Amino acid sequence: MEAVIQKRKKREKRWGKRLAISMAVILALLLIALAFLNYYVSRSLPQIEGELHVKGLNKSVTVSRDSAGVPHVTAANEHDLYLAQGFVQAQDRLFQMDLSRRQASGTLSEVIGSATLDRDKFFRTLGLRRAAEKSWAAYSDDAKQVLTWYAEGVNQYIGSLRKSGKWPVEFKLAGYTPEDWSPADSLTIGKYMAFDLGGHWQGQAFRQHLLQTFSKEKAYDLFPSYPKAAPYIISKNEMNIEKTLSAAVIPHELNGSNNWVAAGSKTKSGKPILADDPHLSLATPSIWYQMHLKTKNINVSGVIFAGIPGIILGHNDRIAWGVTNTGPDVQDLYIEKRNPKDKQKFLYNGKWEQAAIINEPIKIKDGKTIPYKVTITTHGPVISEFAAESGENTQLSLKWTALEPSVELEAILQMNKAGNWDEFEKALEKFQVPAQNFVFASGDGTIAYKANGNIPIRKKGNALLPVPGWTDEYEWEGFIPFNKLPKVINPAEGFISTANNKVTSDDYPYHISNVWAQPYRQMRIQEFLKSKNNMSIKDMQNLQMDQLNLQAEEFVPQFLEQLKTEKLSKKQKDAITILKKWNFKDDKDSAAPLIFNLWMDNINNKMFEGQISEEMMELFEGRKSVVDALLRNALGGKEGVWIKEQGGISEYLKTCLKLTLSEIEELQGIHQEE
Repeated sequence: MEAVIQKRKKREKRWGKRLAISMAVILALLLIALAFLNYYVSRSLPQIEGELHVKGLNKSVTVSRDSAGVPHVTAANEHDLYLAQGFVQAQDRLFQMDLSRRQASGTLSEVIGSATLDRDKFFRTLGLRRAAEKSWAAYSDDAKQVLTWYAEGVNQYIGSLRKSGKWPVEFKLAGYTPEDWSPADSLTIGKYMAFDLGGHWQGQAFRQHLLQTFSKEKAYDLFPSYPKAAPYIISKNEMNIEKTLSAAVIPHELNGSNNWVAAGSKTKSGKPILADDPHLSLATPSIWYQMHLKTKNINVSGVIFAGIPGIILGHNDRIAWGVTNTGPDVQDLYIEKRNPKDKQKFLYNGKWEQAAIINEPIKIKDGKTIPYKVTITTHGPVISEFAAESGENTQLSLKWTALEPSVELEAILQMNKAGNWDEFEKALEKFQVPAQNFVFASGDGTIAYKANGNIPIRKKGNALLPVPGWTDEYEWEGFIPFNKLPKVINPAEGFISTANNKVTSDDYPYHISNVWAQPYRQMRIQEFLKSKNNMSIKDMQNLQMDQLNLQAEEFVPQFLEQLKTEKLSKKQKDAITILKKWNFKDDKDSAAPLIFNLWMDNINNKMFEGQISEEMMELFEGRKSVVDALLRNALGGKEGVWIKEQGGISEYLKTCLKLTLSEIEELQGIHQEE
């Protein structure tokens, strides 16, 4: 027995040694694999130190990177500056640049596969690439030269990768290499900028869906304002909006920004201070690319979209500027009547007009090329067919300012060189799309604001709903004159701010938009700036990080008043106690902000569950402002049909609070019985 035990111990020792050796081998292999992976990735990183020989440069260019990695490019002339800008951007962001031009052009499927086919169809239908190519002729020779120099710089870097084979690891993983860059690629990314900042066509489609689905009373409750005249309603038999447009690509609802400028009379230094907080969609890498460009005549620093020359937001040594999205109605959906005997003809002013048919074959990675055709009426591309069959003889076409030739990238180059407000405003004449709120400051003490861009004047209609396209009654009659666009220079209060809010008074003679952001950000910015003098940079930073929630300040007391006489659970009473003590600051260490913000999310969503599909909710622009209005009316004693269906305002608030507390328990891994 003793001998057996000893043999077993020896075997266990041997197995222990073998296991230890195996683990050591596995660990060694893992370390070798990690080292190889690190080497493989590192060898594809760009050279950012030492000396590089780049063809095409007339003189040496210095590129220094600060502690944050931001490149500072100094050149002897503009040719070398923009060539170097293209080269440096490509060093850092070539894969992002390639995907950006592909997304906007509708060619992602060439390198991704069939998963992006619907997205490609959508962007081929919109025609951002076609609009960019049409825009080229409108650019001045000087601007064309800059775009060409920039493209040369990008291609010098691509050429160096073709020689070395050290492609960024993203291209290796995706299994392809990029084509050469062209000026049209930069212009196409510029057009995508207009798409990303929206134009409200989806809201028109959504409101038409409401009229197709609900009573007028219920539908109009979700309109930002009531139509002045009875709208033309497309029946579901003519076209089912939900089936037709549910696959559309919609820019993120929260794309927007804050900006403000304080005059020297309000600052410690006696000089203006300008702050811009552009919060577009989060992405890795960032949508923005920061850099500093310098020659004898240019000294500009700020951010730009990767793939575009110049600086779009920033400052030079004499002026500074920032933007927010104006969000005007620059898109209209037209209801088109198609000839039942000839699908390529559409009715217009009593005659059947031939539409333009453009072949847009879509290549699919590891698959067959998909034939695809885009139909363009007198108003624009037919967007109701890109994803699904719509009505036999009823279609929706899109008219949009960004589909016309425009020279916004030339405006950027001129803005970079401007030295005062007059020169800057002159440059803004060329910034036609997307329409933006520009705030401005200069060293001479001037502060200014302008809502800029091509904003249509309509013969008839108010951009709330799709309009008849078979008549010229609803055509555009040009754009708001440049000198009539909203503008402020050196206001008496000593500051200017915008936050995607309504920028005109009710007596402004032109229509800009039906849908504006909730007013709370603008209200808080103005409240802060009015309350302070002798402001410093630190004050501006504090405002950018300000946590006071004015929506909570408005609604929490009213919500609690409504629930005062309701029968509540212990959890609900505990939550109300927390909210009563809240100072309305969204402090991450406080429970109240979590309760309130999730409560508002549930209030915004629950009333539509089972009635409006998730796909159509994507088209519901301005939903939070609409729900705020429903709440204000209900709290003021005028409950609308959507609130009534939930049992009234008190019952609805109680139901949503219960959902919120259950959600918080789930998020925090807590389960408690009542």
